[in-house]
Amino acid sequence: MKIELIVPAVEENARVPNLALPILAGLSPTDAQISFTDDLLTPINVEKDLKEVDLVGITVLSKTALRAYEIADAYRKKGIPVVLGGIHPTALPDEAKEHADSVVLGEAEEVWPRLVEDFRTRNLKSFYRQEGYTDLSKMPMPRRDILPKRRYLPLDVVQVSRGCPFRCEFCTVQKFFGEAYRFRPISEVVDEVRHLPHRWMMFTDDNIIGNPSYSVELLKALVPLKKKWFGQASLSGLKKVENVEWLAKSGCISLFIGFESLSKKNLVVAQKPQNDPSEYREIIESLHRFGIAICGAFIFGFDEDDPSVFEETVSFAIQTKLFSAVFMILTPYPETAFYHRVRNEGRLVQDQWWLLEKPEDSAPHFLPMKMTAETLREGWKKAWKEFYSLPSIWRRFHWKYAPTLINRIGYFPFQVMQHRFTKKKILGGRRRYRG
Repeated sequence: MKIELIVPAVEENARVPNLALPILAGLSPTDAQISFTDDLLTPINVEKDLKEVDLVGITVLSKTALRAYEIADAYRKKGIPVVLGGIHPTALPDEAKEHADSVVLGEAEEVWPRLVEDFRTRNLKSFYRQEGYTDLSKMPMPRRDILPKRRYLPLDVVQVSRGCPFRCEFCTVQKFFGEAYRFRPISEVVDEVRHLPHRWMMFTDDNIIGNPSYSVELLKALVPLKKKWFGQASLSGLKKVENVEWLAKSGCISLFIGFESLSKKNLVVAQKPQNDPSEYREIIESLHRFGIAICGAFIFGFDEDDPSVFEETVSFAIQTKLFSAVFMILTPYPETAFYHRVRNEGRLVQDQWWLLEKPEDSAPHFLPMKMTAETLREGWKKAWKEFYSLPSIWRRFHWKYAPTLINRIGYFPFQVMQHRFTKKKILGGRRRYRG
């Protein structure tokens, strides 16, 4: 039996392995031949490059839905059954079913082996959804051997938790992973990390410091392994200096942090009250003292945002010397609370935007409250341009903490790369949005 597993691509995909499909491979029967294609590394020509396999599995985000459906339709046209899973099919299973023989809703640990067996006995069902959420002590070891040996960044990816205790209005995570915050046994994580081949790694968790008691215990256990790593973190777990200190001791060199907005009113409406803008600078300074670089994420288009938000946000990001920043237009991802709110308010102007060839051309897909759609779009572009301008790059170099590894080696090459990226992809108008 031959199973092909596929990650569809869009322009903004990073050259970092996706763990979902190696986990599926680990759940597959030992006699199954597993092949893997990352559409970003090896673009699939749907007219002639389709593999001769028995079953195809594709993981789908909203930002990759159009490409995923294109690939799925091509395989089904050849008579090869397709299974779709991931965040987008979980939110919109009926839409996904139009392009698949079967759809997996939510996590797959308990349903994938049954699905494969049903396929073998010609009893494949239209939808699969496990009862409850996965006990992460039963999560299989990802089969990293299916991944290409080259072309990815030289690092390993690891997951230690799922779920989220927060209910951010615009976020898709809770819809897929649930409210319960679940963790892998620390001993299993440490054993996995110890045997990874690269010194550098990335935690794929949405919040590596979301549960400080668990997280600090994990960080302490990582110290002897002498890894260098980066991940994502919520501001709520970074308020205690002790937590930041253990992050640094464990090898953390960079964190992606969702600041989202400098307006407390925006954050309350967005159901993200755990962020307090009055604490931002102190937390940033604490991370910098311990040599941890920060990639800050900011969203434009909240209800309280007016045209002044762009300059205010970029000035803050430059003054606090963020290593990097990502500026996003607020997007109504399907089945999120924000999607339903703007639709109920009559402000959703582009439903199913994820099926457009170039959704960025019509973004924002809703009507902002205090500016025009054009002002929001142009302000977003200006923010990227100003933050990654050459004067900003020079001003943001942290001379005080320059000896840190990421500043000493990576700062200027990374900034030049982002400067070019901004000119080509943002100002050129070809960028898609994060899902």
